[in-house]
Amino acid sequence: MEEHCVVISGCTRGLGLSMSREFAAGGYAVAGFGRNEAALAGLRESLGPQHLFEALDVTDDAAVKRFADMVLDRFGPPAYVINNAAVINTPAPIWEVSDDAMADLLAVNIKGTVSVMRQFLPALNAAGRGVVVNFSSGWGRSTSPEVAPYCASKWAIEGLSKAVAKEVAAGVSVVALNPGIIDTEMLREAFGDSASAYDDAETWAKRAVPRILRLGPADNGASASVD
Repeated sequence: MEEHCVVISGCTRGLGLSMSREFAAGGYAVAGFGRNEAALAGLRESLGPQHLFEALDVTDDAAVKRFADMVLDRFGPPAYVINNAAVINTPAPIWEVSDDAMADLLAVNIKGTVSVMRQFLPALNAAGRGVVVNFSSGWGRSTSPEVAPYCASKWAIEGLSKAVAKEVAAGVSVVALNPGIIDTEMLREAFGDSASAYDDAETWAKRAVPRILRLGPADNGASASVD
């Protein structure tokens, strides 16, 4: 079994894609998933068969379970489980955000995070090791107008992570991580061209991956950041 396995949700673009490449370059087996099959095919081709990339929707709990079973059967309990998959609302005051848009955002950002933890934490608890990294945001610790749904979801990630941290076995940690501001497709949905003032995802990953690798049992329940 491979103890140096990293699970990454939302690995087909932005931060997830860059982390997949950076972890793989560091010798970790990457088990990633997302909804873009073409991007997944590119990862399989570029990174090789020692990794596992599958197409699935994080809001589909049964699909997440099937993926987790595959990962655990092939690699054993992963060293890191990174809940990166997220969406942001089109900037608008809350009364202009449709019920469907709100439901979709909460399903990805909160329910999806819960599904991944539900399927992997029992194995981590049994092994007495592993780090779950739930991606939060600066907007999980502060607020801005017209992104209230996203803020709500990331504030929820902060509380969810701290609560679950009190439930896990000794040696396991659950951490809410603010990745900082990065020039990604998702940020451009909120900031437009001004997003270009920030590091791109590839540059960010070279700082972020070492930061994640420093997380351990002493960080259980922490609200951490990528500086």
